[in-house]
Amino acid sequence: MLVPPAVALGIGLRVLTRSTDESAAAVAEHIVGDPDDPAALRRLSSGVDVITFDHELVPGEHLAALEADGVVLRPGARSLEHAQDKLVMRRRLSTLGVAVPAWTQAWSAAEVLAFGDRVGWPVVVKRARGGYDGRGVLVLDRDAVAAEPVIDEWSADGAGLLVEERVTFRRELAVLLARSPSNQVCVWPVVQTVQVDGMCREVLAPAPDLDDETAAAAALAATRIAAELGVVGVMAVEGFEPEPAAIAAGAPRFIVNELAMRPHNSGHWTIDACVTSQFENHLRAVLDLPLGDVTSRAPATAMVNIVGAPPPDFQADLYPAYLHVMARDPGARVHVYGKQVRPGRKVGHVTVSAATHEEALERARHAAGFIAGTVHE
Repeated sequence: MLVPPAVALGIGLRVLTRSTDESAAAVAEHIVGDPDDPAALRRLSSGVDVITFDHELVPGEHLAALEADGVVLRPGARSLEHAQDKLVMRRRLSTLGVAVPAWTQAWSAAEVLAFGDRVGWPVVVKRARGGYDGRGVLVLDRDAVAAEPVIDEWSADGAGLLVEERVTFRRELAVLLARSPSNQVCVWPVVQTVQVDGMCREVLAPAPDLDDETAAAAALAATRIAAELGVVGVMAVEGFEPEPAAIAAGAPRFIVNELAMRPHNSGHWTIDACVTSQFENHLRAVLDLPLGDVTSRAPATAMVNIVGAPPPDFQADLYPAYLHVMARDPGARVHVYGKQVRPGRKVGHVTVSAATHEEALERARHAAGFIAGTVHE
């Protein structure tokens, strides 16, 4: 998704892919190699101006070695560590006074039980590194001992586990920004996200009926985090909007849950609905170009992910559905990623802009569902 704005701006891209079957290999110059392999990272960095990221899974020690040799990484290794390690992120945000759930580090089921008894049940147990889209996350009631084998497995790397209170919230919000080395910052409208089994399924932009104070609190938290952590490029901050009664009782208006220092699923709607997309502004930011206008072009936009359906609705070939979807709704913007379709895997998204969120969401859900095979007419 970085390729179209790169072409428009005359920017060359080189991508590191694990195989020639990966989506990016079909559309960009690529090097086949593993991000865990220092030699592959060296080949990627040869002759380029800057390296950036579309995931956080490159080992930090390899990135630090590249920086020591003068390779420009944006974001840098020290910044990216806060998106790679949830415990590092929680410690830093707590030090900064950013609102986060109550948390602790634990290595055993007994410690999880002690924390839950202190803050209340259920609790959320997260693997410190590597989890995403619901993987590496457990919601446990007071039978945490029953999950002891999983807890032991996840803490075997010596880092321990992040254990948090389960926040009661009205809805989940996400705020996306871009920051350049020159400290120019732009913030897209705050959006509402809908998660299913830990995976983002829907995004409504801007978040419906969001009061100005909460929007400002989310934007301020994101800009402060980006500045304090030295983030360069796009960063997504996912968090919770507490229930109104909790806010009235003194709770913060926005509680930070996760960070991603890269273009993010919660910002895919910007491709079709904003003056400048997250992908274009990510390129501008990492190259220290002036950032583009992030104004939304429509009063309401919905983005719905296309997720591989389980049997019997599963269909490996998504393209036959195009005729129906495009004829039924010419305004629906379909993006398919070229990934092998598997049940439960995000393989594309549909974006619709309309006069109301209700209309946009109904149209986007229909198109995404028909392509996935879960909607049949």
